[in-house]
Amino acid sequence: MSRIVTLVRRALPTVLVGVFAGVAGVVGSFAVAGYTPTFVVSPVADLLRTVMPDVVVRYAITVLGSLGQQLNLLTAFLLVIGGIATIAALSLFVGQWLTNRALPVVLTTVGTWGMAVMLTGSLLLSLGAGLAAGAVVLLAVAVPSLPIATGIDEDRRTVLATALSVLGLSAGGYVLGTQRTTTPESLSRTEQIQRLLDDADAKSLGVTGIEPLVSETFYEVDYSAVNPAVDGDDWTLTVTGAVEREVTYTLDDLTSMQSEDRFETLRCVGEDLNGHKMDNALWTGVPIMDLVERANPHSGCGCVMLRAADDYYEEFPIAAMENGLLAYGMNGTELPRAHGHPARALIPGHWGEINVKWLTEIEILDREVDGYWEKRGWHGTGPVNTVAKLHAVNDLDDGRTEVGGHAYAGTRGIRSVEVSTDSGGTWTEATLSAELPGDDVWRQWRYAYDPPTGSHEVVVRAIDGTGARQSSERSGAFPSGPTGWVAQTID
Repeated sequence: MSRIVTLVRRALPTVLVGVFAGVAGVVGSFAVAGYTPTFVVSPVADLLRTVMPDVVVRYAITVLGSLGQQLNLLTAFLLVIGGIATIAALSLFVGQWLTNRALPVVLTTVGTWGMAVMLTGSLLLSLGAGLAAGAVVLLAVAVPSLPIATGIDEDRRTVLATALSVLGLSAGGYVLGTQRTTTPESLSRTEQIQRLLDDADAKSLGVTGIEPLVSETFYEVDYSAVNPAVDGDDWTLTVTGAVEREVTYTLDDLTSMQSEDRFETLRCVGEDLNGHKMDNALWTGVPIMDLVERANPHSGCGCVMLRAADDYYEEFPIAAMENGLLAYGMNGTELPRAHGHPARALIPGHWGEINVKWLTEIEILDREVDGYWEKRGWHGTGPVNTVAKLHAVNDLDDGRTEVGGHAYAGTRGIRSVEVSTDSGGTWTEATLSAELPGDDVWRQWRYAYDPPTGSHEVVVRAIDGTGARQSSERSGAFPSGPTGWVAQTID
């Protein structure tokens, strides 16, 4: 037993240096690649997503929400760090065995570079991971020979020096990597865009605790753990499949066409009933069907597949695209990378999953096939369910209680929102924000009342533009989106 403990103690400094080299390798990759698909962690996260059983994916979406993707990314980080750490530690052990100090540095650098190349396919950018990991190992083998007068033994000096070097590398790598993340540039902001944004600001009810009519932060749900970094100068969109002729467009083609500015709301099919994955923005783009019709489509099933730069794909009826927009701008700026730069689809009234980002292909189909999420049991390509969300509870200066939120029913619109302060016994109509121009836009609602003594339950429900009341039947997000009335107990 004591011999095992001794071996572990001897090996521990080498293992720790290996871990530090693993962290350095990830940081080095980030420094040269940024948070892009060529970042060494990205392909591992994508692989985990691909091999994960559907039931696990469903649990992550419906129970963990955004945390599920973050855990997937964290796992990918740990696996990559562990892989580089193993390479570095084995290289150090080989060097110790052969009493060759140069060999561990070479083996770590080349081994880490080779691992990164296999993962990312990039010979040049993979050098960032290899050189950073090799630098840590170089320091580890160099420290014992340095003439440093200290009471710290050799192994501890090595571990401490490499740990400090990783801290420095991490700071520098973070700065370099974040500089590679582009920020959206302003479009030529027309009077129309400014007028529409000002109009939305004026129509917001100003309820504390809820987003204004144009969301300040827009939710993000992606198929990939790391967003594609698509260069607008190289990007093309092609209409393919059951067409008389294929047609390809560049970003310059789009921006030279007559543009439209539209308010449109998006809602995630996998969110909680009263979740926050529903937002609104002012989008700039061109009608999708103007692009499709130039190819003279002749689908045998009346359906289409949209494909993205990150290999995501979704199928739905062509009829749903009739009022669709191919957007390249958002709130007066270029479309941000996180929301599909350089162009994305906006399909009015449908769940967020078919509003494909980083769009590269519109394939007209002759027969129906399942999209990515439909293969996993979801049925989110249909029109959104009506919902009234309750996100704000405020105590007013006059002693009343104010509740508020947003209501959304896709292209059906919202006619009214009703509020009950006695668990559904009686109902009163809430105040609605004035409508924004557009066929697919949410509305804010607000209601103030004199609260009863003690706790009470507030329930809200919406009535859409056709006069249909939001369903009271509660269901989870899977497979067709959440339904039910939102209720909250207020003390």
